[in-house]
Amino acid sequence: MSDVDDFTARIISEFRANGGRVGDSFSDAPLLLLHSLGARSGHPRITPVMYMADGDRFIVFASRGGAPTNPGWYHNLRAHPDAMIEVGSDSVEVTAREVAGPERDALFRRHAARYPAFDEYQTKTTRVIPAVALLPKGTR
Repeated sequence: MSDVDDFTARIISEFRANGGRVGDSFSDAPLLLLHSLGARSGHPRITPVMYMADGDRFIVFASRGGAPTNPGWYHNLRAHPDAMIEVGSDSVEVTAREVAGPERDALFRRHAARYPAFDEYQTKTTRVIPAVALLPKGTR
């Protein structure tokens, strides 16, 4: 985990030590650990990301707190859509597919209804916050 800052390293360690549970500001947030490859470097990356379950899919939103640009993990998945996630104490091989249009909007509304900060993130930026479906290998 040498490529992550201290805060992220602490979240990752706490996640793994507690079967996917993390305290403090993340105590009510469903988190997963996203293992991706750097878009340019190809180096392995681990990023804690909040998700929403949708059937057998894990939906993640590239909010970056409403920043004007997308987070690095989003670019990583666009370049290398095959990834792995840790959810609870399980590891799942996934393929990332961006969700757009009315489906994206409905998923975002559903997520923001549960976590209103996401509506605030969207109002802070002019970009449409991307939604990415992480599909377990073998599903469509």
